[in-house]
Amino acid sequence: MALSKIDVANMLTGSTPVANGGTGLTSGTSGQFLKFTGSTTLASNAISEGIEVAGQWRLTSSFTGDAFPIASNWEEVDTSYSRVGSAMTQSSGVFTFPSTGIYLILYQVNVELNSSESEPHSIIDFSVNSGSNFAGLARTSPGGTDDWGGSFVCGIFDVTNVSTHKVQFVQDFTNGSSQVKGSSTITYTGATFIKLGDT
Repeated sequence: MALSKIDVANMLTGSTPVANGGTGLTSGTSGQFLKFTGSTTLASNAISEGIEVAGQWRLTSSFTGDAFPIASNWEEVDTSYSRVGSAMTQSSGVFTFPSTGIYLILYQVNVELNSSESEPHSIIDFSVNSGSNFAGLARTSPGGTDDWGGSFVCGIFDVTNVSTHKVQFVQDFTNGSSQVKGSSTITYTGATFIKLGDT
């Protein structure tokens, strides 16, 4: 006599192989999904929906002259603001990422340039060796002469290790009396960090 029903809960042990129509797994994890990792295997992976990390920081007060890097007077924005996910952290102007991933970094600068200023540079610097050495990720030159001006620079940084991968922001003037604008109530000079996806 053919069986019309199989008592799967009591008659099977372990996992049913993928080749036999199963998942090859004995349990799953809440909030994850299944994907093929080979012709006969499945794995449970986390699913990401939307942006996981987005945050803004700003310079709270103005300063005059160069900064390699801008090492003080940073704050996370606190005016009509809500961060997405975990926060960036910073120490002496060196920023650390909350998780690995591919990040879009947006940097805006407002300056008051001296009339003899010839070649100002606003720079996003990156390090992959815990801040021992930095190199330029992106740079721009603020416009204006003996007046207020501004610039915007952006770059994409692949953060494969949060312990070693850092960023900082540099202002390089040719005239020491040029100034970078800061405020604790509105963002004149600041940075936005957005995680675009996994590394």
